[in-house]
Amino acid sequence: MAHQAGYQVNLVIDSNKFKKEAYAINPAGKKITITGGNGTGVIYGCFSIAESMHNGTPLTAKNESPNLPFRAIKFNLPWDPYRTGGAVDLHTETCKDVNYWRAFLDMMSENRFNVLTLWNLHPFPYMIKPKNFPLASPFSDAELKQWQNLFHSIFRMAKERGIEIYVVDWNIFVSSKFDENYQKDKPAKLRIHYGDADTSEIVKRYNRECVTQLFDEYPELTGMGLTQGERMNGMTPEARNQWMQDVIIQGMHNSKRKTKLIFRVPLSAGVADGGSTSIALEKLTRKTIESQTGFDGPIWNEFKFNWSHGHSITKLLKVHGGKLSDTYFKPEPTNYKTVWTTRNEDFFCLRWGDPEFIRAHIAANTPSYAGGYIIGSEGYIPAKDYFTKITGPVNYKWAFQRQWLFYKLWGRLLYNPKTPDAIFRDEFTTRYGKQAAPLLQAYSLASKTPLRLASDFDFTWDFSLYSEGFMWTYKNKMAYINVDQQINQKVFDPDYVSIKDYVNKITTGGSYESDKITPLILADELERDCTKALALIKDIKPGTNNTLMYEVADVKAWANLGLYFAEKLRGGVALQTYRIKGGGQNKQDAVMHLQSALKYWDNVVTITSPIYKEMPYTGFTYPADNGRAPIDNDRRFHWSLLRPDVAHDVEIAKNTVYPVKN
Repeated sequence: MAHQAGYQVNLVIDSNKFKKEAYAINPAGKKITITGGNGTGVIYGCFSIAESMHNGTPLTAKNESPNLPFRAIKFNLPWDPYRTGGAVDLHTETCKDVNYWRAFLDMMSENRFNVLTLWNLHPFPYMIKPKNFPLASPFSDAELKQWQNLFHSIFRMAKERGIEIYVVDWNIFVSSKFDENYQKDKPAKLRIHYGDADTSEIVKRYNRECVTQLFDEYPELTGMGLTQGERMNGMTPEARNQWMQDVIIQGMHNSKRKTKLIFRVPLSAGVADGGSTSIALEKLTRKTIESQTGFDGPIWNEFKFNWSHGHSITKLLKVHGGKLSDTYFKPEPTNYKTVWTTRNEDFFCLRWGDPEFIRAHIAANTPSYAGGYIIGSEGYIPAKDYFTKITGPVNYKWAFQRQWLFYKLWGRLLYNPKTPDAIFRDEFTTRYGKQAAPLLQAYSLASKTPLRLASDFDFTWDFSLYSEGFMWTYKNKMAYINVDQQINQKVFDPDYVSIKDYVNKITTGGSYESDKITPLILADELERDCTKALALIKDIKPGTNNTLMYEVADVKAWANLGLYFAEKLRGGVALQTYRIKGGGQNKQDAVMHLQSALKYWDNVVTITSPIYKEMPYTGFTYPADNGRAPIDNDRRFHWSLLRPDVAHDVEIAKNTVYPVKN
């Protein structure tokens, strides 16, 4: 016997009344009407109803409209990757699984992300056989067909969910088979992202034709992103700019349809492939972008927000290479919109979520010329779960599902920054019961720990800071940030004060304005928030629910890392004061605080050792070349492995003798 439906749901598209991706829900008795500005708006309306039913909240009239039109995830593919090594290679089979992509795209759509950007060094061999360069393909026809089926499936599923797809590469690359068959007279190149440019006509023609063929063979593909700077060593900014126009942009225009463009801000103002900025380069780039015609919609002008560590402060202080002027924004552009890439190179294992930070970030950085954000990492791929150690059941299979809060917060708040905390809090209680209600606030408080380290410890590129591990790159190796380095490192946030500057000033009778965050004020803030986070979760009893156990454990880990950091700051102040003024009590205080820091680190080890594996460093590798030593690719990360380094901080304090010899 058929069951009578409880509700009648009518789905309506009204593009005159509603903008793209907007929707309204109008319940009337047992009849619910969802009206969207397009099909994606209707999908979002359906998700909203499902969420209310899922969380057991009343179904009421509601309407939402996207705050930003471009809400993207950065996804580095594990084949022909930017970073190499075990932490990348282990994702290959997972990323070949259509079921993985279906789940990932479902997550994106549910969280209102509407753009997926796929990155690797040279995407074309995995997607096409170049008509005029067939020997450039490394695959048999049968092998290539498998790759093509994968990409067509991903692109088709994305389109069904209202998600646009862009491929983004670094330049200038060809396939290994291209070198082997069409440039036999040239020496083989290392497969790395930096190096000298190959500006030969055959390479330009090959890349241009690949771009055109790619768009002709993949009608579901939305657009492409271009990069000026990687593997373009030796070229002037003008030459890089012209190469992009002659190759990538012309290749897009040669296709049989309109496409969309992500025009990334050039990474170098000089001829080297490192990072640098200049106003002259900004003017050249703006002129180039404004001269472009024939693209579908605005060009997305992409910047790395605060270089590789967007999870730091909400104020833009630098992009890749240095400071940015207002050249791109004044006068306000007409054919392009700014997109902020907010990179995460700071936490991969521990779950993270601070809605307060994300809302503040969006509020501070979305004037009328802003189009949106790209969220993601350079080396970390959210595919295979290589973290979970316990053998008991958990309610996730893939890595991105562990980090559901990260994606839900960023996606939903980019769509609507006014989305209330109740939405996220209800998700915790739906997953784990009413006892889990405090977890959102606890996460928000404890998740400020990596933000504060990144505010206090200046950085540049990817591996110049790894906040989750309190590590940085020192002498070409990932290393623990010891107390001396914490003392001497410049701050990133200009409102912060370094330990060294603070002690130098107060020991000479100076003082700081009340709005400055001194090391001791920072320590107090860390202690306040992390202690409160621990208090909020103390009564949560996971029982046999292993997933809830992990959620609680990660809050505990972040909170204890924050308390460790607080004591390390206090110990650093006392130690530096002793070095300048002497005084046995200063030395005793330094030792005491650093011993206390070690106890909190031991708490982290106790929390994480039973539940987290020793993990390969996430993409922290490059091969030896161009005078650079290789980053150690065989090491593993776990807080327990750094315990001797943390203990050595105590020895540094004990062994310091006043007066200190220079």
